Amino acid sequence: MENKDLRIIQIIDSLEAGGAERMAVNYANALESVTGFSGLVATRKEGALVKQLAAGVSYLFLDRKKTLDIAALFRLRNFVVRNRVNVVHAHSSSFLLAVMLKLVCPKIKIIWHDHYGNSEFLEKRESKALRLASRFFSGEIAVNKKLLDWGMAHLSCKKIIYFPNFVIADNLKDTLKETILFGEEEKRIICLANLRPQKGHFFLLEIATKIKALHPDWTFHLVGKDFADDYSDEVRSKIIALGLERTVFVYGSCNDIANILRQSSIGILTSLSEGLPVSLLEYGLFGLPVVATNVGEIPDIIHSGQGIITDKNDTDEFSAALVSLIENKALRQQYGKALNSLIYTTFVQNVVIEKYLNWIRSL
Repeated sequence: MENKDLRIIQIIDSLEAGGAERMAVNYANALESVTGFSGLVATRKEGALVKQLAAGVSYLFLDRKKTLDIAALFRLRNFVVRNRVNVVHAHSSSFLLAVMLKLVCPKIKIIWHDHYGNSEFLEKRESKALRLASRFFSGEIAVNKKLLDWGMAHLSCKKIIYFPNFVIADNLKDTLKETILFGEEEKRIICLANLRPQKGHFFLLEIATKIKALHPDWTFHLVGKDFADDYSDEVRSKIIALGLERTVFVYGSCNDIANILRQSSIGILTSLSEGLPVSLLEYGLFGLPVVATNVGEIPDIIHSGQGIITDKNDTDEFSAALVSLIENKALRQQYGKALNSLIYTTFVQNVVIEKYLNWIRSL
């Protein structure tokens, strides 16, 4: 089968800012020019990422209201039949809809993409429905090696492969400017992470308190989906309780990530659990030096000289790493350049998509 014979859609529950959502958009955009058809289906919610779809990607919003939404299922079936789709690439929890689709479109192949963010706590994963659904999968993609091993041990589909997340180099050309970060130029620390417990924001606030005492002119900038829930309220309350209102700024979701990263000097991830964070790849794409915790695939990406890895529970170690970068601009430039080089050799679209298409053709 030639690439142009492949007609692939991505299915994702929403297009709100998040790692799995960004990867669904990245795959749709990357495949648009190299396959016969590339589409993306958002099943339950739209979101800011819809604006990042390439012009040639066919888009469908299902507005699915419940798990068994027959009307939405047949809207999806009509889209698939009309566009002669032969591969459905389902991301995260959208696997169930993909399986229902296969019952009414038996010839499609389902690829399931496991983005599970709590890969440090796989023993707690609810998986009964997923195990049953995996009988219908033609293949599975894991975003890190822990998920690869878990899939091999627990799922019926054994055609499982690890593909790293990737970034699209053309994002460097994005000229959208909507967000102006607070704080002084060349003294901003960025954290791209949705406001979820596994992203370690309370750990970050402890670090910010230590940095404020040593370098009060440096500021922290939290960009990511704010779910307006108890966790979000607790983070905001903690910022006030620690007197960090002029040190830590929360922005919510933003459309102009390239613009935000150009205003930043250091990228951080304080996660307690991760898969392969897209934000880390974006830091590298824009040449930012990085300090991150040793979770998920992060230690396999950042090696000696490409950034600094610390224990996920050690605020002193993380703070010391940040201070070393704050006080040494040459070191920031060295780490940023080294990580940028790694991203271009391993984690950009052309490298991953070539392997992906070869694998799809083999199924």
